[in-house]
Amino acid sequence: MNEELLRELVPAVIGILVRRGADFASAEDAVQEALIRALDAWRDDPPRDPKAWLIAAAWRRFLDATRSESSRRGREVAMDAEPRPGPASAVDDSLQLYFLCAHPSLTPSSAVALTLRAVGGLTTKQIAQAYLVPEATMAQRISRAKKTVSTVRFDAPGDVATVLRVLYLVFNEGYSGELDLAAEAIRLTRQLAAGFDHPEVAGLLALMLLHHARRAARTKPDGSLVPLAEQDRGVWDTRLIAEGVDILQAALARDQLGEYQAQAAIAALHADALAAEETDWVQIVEWYDELLALTDSPIVRLNRAVAVGEADGPRAGLKALAELDEKLPRYRAVAAYLHERDGDLATAARLYREAAEKAPNAAERDHLIRQAARLNNS
Repeated sequence: MNEELLRELVPAVIGILVRRGADFASAEDAVQEALIRALDAWRDDPPRDPKAWLIAAAWRRFLDATRSESSRRGREVAMDAEPRPGPASAVDDSLQLYFLCAHPSLTPSSAVALTLRAVGGLTTKQIAQAYLVPEATMAQRISRAKKTVSTVRFDAPGDVATVLRVLYLVFNEGYSGELDLAAEAIRLTRQLAAGFDHPEVAGLLALMLLHHARRAARTKPDGSLVPLAEQDRGVWDTRLIAEGVDILQAALARDQLGEYQAQAAIAALHADALAAEETDWVQIVEWYDELLALTDSPIVRLNRAVAVGEADGPRAGLKALAELDEKLPRYRAVAAYLHERDGDLATAARLYREAAEKAPNAAERDHLIRQAARLNNS
């Protein structure tokens, strides 16, 4: 039994139930219960048409739930029609489901949870484990999200930028517990790209692949972080890099530049360098300028300061950094790095210590503490 196939069918099956008249929350619940049945029933006797099987099982579950509510008797009469046997319809509502789960009325955390559940086909328990929260807490979050979107028209136009932000949030969670959210985000983005021809969807997929290609080199066996310049490039996944570059080039050729394509171009330049000292920092600064024109993001300006420091020297990087708000996340870490490059080791050590106090996670904090200790002992 192919569990990945099962999960890939989820959004299409939910969409079909909604088209037949089920509300989104009920359709999603029915499909989840059908999945549980499939995991057991398909083990020894997989169906010839998995999608049709899931549709029939989920529809029956929805009708059973509808019948149990006396207030919906009239609705039951109108809907009580068993799906006809035979191949499932080729109509796929997966794309609209992406838009629905990433609806602007949802908070980012709720949109991520609902996307993983309804589009990704993950169980509430799996999502809760990935986010290190109690299952009951995640169940409440998903329930509230479903209630929020229950009145949204399923055929209303969606905002692809919101969908991409949600998928990028999933990707950036990386890996926790038994669920690899980075791999899950790539799977979902591939699925979106297959049904939605948009250069920014391709740009995001390329960006994910190029970042994911470096994953094995990012940490040591003890879990400590390895900076990009110190990573063993021999363990980077060249297959993912080649695929990401091909997808990016095809997207850029359409001359509709977006922020994910620009970010992917920067990642591709890092991937193209056989050694850290061969990195084309001048081109990277140019791509950061393009990205700034698209987003005017202070975080992009912070990253650009690092690139300027590499391309034009640490003094130029510090000058670019001085224009930014010191309260920005990782500001002190960037300042420490640039001061170290400039030879001011005492200031760099102090800034590394201050950066460690504001680090967003334990791995980054430990890395910054080690950097400060290294300079103090030098």
